[in-house]
Amino acid sequence: MKVALIQEWLTVIGGSEYVFREIASLFPDADIYTLVAREETIRTLGLENHKVITSFIQELPFAKTRYRNYLTLFPLAIEQFDLSGYDLIISSSHAVAKGVLTHAGQIHVCYCHSPMRYAWDLHHQYLQESGLNRGLKGFFAKLILHRIRQWDVSSVNRVDYFISNSDFIGKRIKKIYNRDSVTIYPNVAVEKYEVSVERDDFYFTCSRMVPYKKIDLIVKTFSKMPDKKLIVMGDGPDFKKVQKMATNNVILLGYQPFEILRDYLSRAKAFVFAAEEDFGMLPVEAQACGTPVIAYGKGGVLETVVENKTGVYFNEQTPESITEAINYFENNLLKFDPVIIAAHASLFSTARFRSNLMSYLASLDLTK
Repeated sequence: MKVALIQEWLTVIGGSEYVFREIASLFPDADIYTLVAREETIRTLGLENHKVITSFIQELPFAKTRYRNYLTLFPLAIEQFDLSGYDLIISSSHAVAKGVLTHAGQIHVCYCHSPMRYAWDLHHQYLQESGLNRGLKGFFAKLILHRIRQWDVSSVNRVDYFISNSDFIGKRIKKIYNRDSVTIYPNVAVEKYEVSVERDDFYFTCSRMVPYKKIDLIVKTFSKMPDKKLIVMGDGPDFKKVQKMATNNVILLGYQPFEILRDYLSRAKAFVFAAEEDFGMLPVEAQACGTPVIAYGKGGVLETVVENKTGVYFNEQTPESITEAINYFENNLLKFDPVIIAAHASLFSTARFRSNLMSYLASLDLTK
């Protein structure tokens, strides 16, 4: 079969890009279509042996770094790819990749990381945080997102089969698109971590510092617990805001390479996670080190953390709720065995993802 793989962009590397890399590794002869790409990203992901086709957005000013400014052009750009010569199309989609045009003789399987969050469930939050909830600019932003939603729904039937990255996203796919999906958890590089039994006396969190990740909430919580140490890794637009909130017991490391991240994850007393994520890879990576997770009990984390076995949930995104969970955790440390925690993380390994995806594709009638 001739296979085409679709990814929104290949400019930065995050969770969806790691998933796409593994999909591409299963189809070494497949061609890759993406709105915009950077050569260094393609090399880092090991995709240089694939033919990579980009859209007209690639040639627009500053597209490789400010591609989101061309949101209004995304639907048009994704529809310009001529995929008529392929038998199987696999899209890795969290925005518009699922909207490629296909014909009746083709099969389109979409691995959906999420319906476009800033157009749907984060619509009002996105507008508020961007300062676009009022005024003339706000009016046009709302109009654009309204039209994006219309296109998003209209393109649903271009997909034959949906794969969700969690049951949580599966429910969102059903709610927004009225389509069923099969969950295949994304690959997490658990094999790169080792179980550590020895623990240092600090809590740890790591994330890109954007509002919905709630790093400011975690720092605010620990600023009221001076007897407990928190180490924070990551940077982003909210870094200065978080830095101003940090008290003497909170250490901000900024961005650090993987080796440093792995070291802190393996030594931390627990990993604190306050976002409502679609899946959430870092909690799984923490567990791969045998590190318990203290997490907000909503979203994909409910499928990756086992309460009172590999971690503890808190029910509200408030300092009081996080504090209560930390106190409970410290009073029940013996419940959390690093070896058992790491064994649970192996359920989300790269090998398991590859096996599950190929088994699912083999179960489909790809010849119709």
